Amino acid sequence: MSHTVHPYAHRIGILRDWKSRWFGERGQFSEYLRCDVLIREYLIKRLRGLYVAGVEIERGAKSFRIIIKTSRPGMIIGRSGEGQVKLRKDIMRIISKNKLTVPADFKLDIEEVRSPESSAPIVAQMIAEGLEKRLPFRRVIKQMVDKVMANRDVKGVKVILSGRLGGAEMARVEKLRKGSVPLQTMRADIDFAREKAHLTYGDIGIKTWIYRGEVFTEKPKN
Repeated sequence: MSHTVHPYAHRIGILRDWKSRWFGERGQFSEYLRCDVLIREYLIKRLRGLYVAGVEIERGAKSFRIIIKTSRPGMIIGRSGEGQVKLRKDIMRIISKNKLTVPADFKLDIEEVRSPESSAPIVAQMIAEGLEKRLPFRRVIKQMVDKVMANRDVKGVKVILSGRLGGAEMARVEKLRKGSVPLQTMRADIDFAREKAHLTYGDIGIKTWIYRGEVFTEKPKN
């Protein structure tokens, strides 16, 4: 048996915080979880190609907040905020259609990701975009790995592609790694993402790991 653990889940409470932040009373947990999953799935599908790094959800007794982290905030917000208003209406429509329980005070915030090359979900989406444009897969991952390593915050990167690469009859796995990616070190700030490139002869799976150095908490001053 393998002992592979998701790098994000492995570091929750140490370096990472939960992507859904709320407390559910008895009987409410399943309903809240269903609400989060449906909203997250809708947003990831709707905002595909806009380089979304993550969707975070905060819920209080009388408030509900969705935070979308993206490297292209202008394309989501739109001219004079039209896109954000339309997206908010669409989310409300999904909530009412699925009969989800959401407080009346609903906020939609869009945050900009300053360094997209050091964000694993955005890098995975860039690779998927290149593959969907029918570019040679080796060139796509090599250029992307070089681009990521050019960022001074990044200490290492690993990319794995799996599927019918180059339209071959038999599926295979292609890996490329640069720098160090210490998955066992708990204080290592490792970002991980999975993505799919939709091609005519099937999907190609993409996994990316980006190592951004070790995180040390400051010692309390005497």
